Amino acid sequence: MANERLRSAMLTQGVTADSLAEHLGVDPKTVERWITKGRAPYRRHRLAVSALLREDEGYLWPDGLPDGQRKDAADAEVLKVYPHRSYVPADLWLQLFGRAEREIGVLVHAGVFLAENPRWAQLLRLKAAGGVRARILLGDPESPEIRRRGEEEEIGEGVAYKVREVMKLYRPLYSVSGIEFRLHRSTLHNSLYRSDDEWLVNTQVYGVSAPLTPVLHLRKVAGAELVSTYQQSFEKVWSEAIPIEGRE
Repeated sequence: MANERLRSAMLTQGVTADSLAEHLGVDPKTVERWITKGRAPYRRHRLAVSALLREDEGYLWPDGLPDGQRKDAADAEVLKVYPHRSYVPADLWLQLFGRAEREIGVLVHAGVFLAENPRWAQLLRLKAAGGVRARILLGDPESPEIRRRGEEEEIGEGVAYKVREVMKLYRPLYSVSGIEFRLHRSTLHNSLYRSDDEWLVNTQVYGVSAPLTPVLHLRKVAGAELVSTYQQSFEKVWSEAIPIEGRE
């Protein structure tokens, strides 16, 4: 069976079979077999191709990794686990985003602790000016999902109020090129904070406010799938969210 994922990734990046073969030091016919017959290359070649095409090894060759290797790779992606968000060092949040060279992403209901930090707004402006894409997803304060979250935390309209206040705090950034804001109506299972391939995942626990729930510090590893799962979740929410302009 042909490997359409590999073919598509090569087309997206403008990489031909000949140029890929030259890059890897293999025969072009070998590359053609990877594409047309779906044969899996040696691991060293899979990693090199994944890096060149900027795709996960597990995405390009979903059946190419033994179960044990998948588990080891997933374990390697976990840098640290914090029992509560309040235990995450205060400077780590801005240090994380300060390392971004391509992408910043935030998926929250409100994320008050971040929005209230004036250094965060300054950092967003600086990164956007340097060509980093920043995408911020906030919960739609009019949505039933936000209302239900308030009920679960026994604070009524408190969550919706927090979102509206955060929207006001972000207002000066709405017109900044490179910074995008959208409102989502997803059932938020985790708050996600992305800086390129490094993530902080604030898990959501029923009836417990976010500062009291665990946080995973992750970094993407070639061939692993843990970070990729959160990335796919972020992209799905983003695709279904609406621009924030006009919703204040």
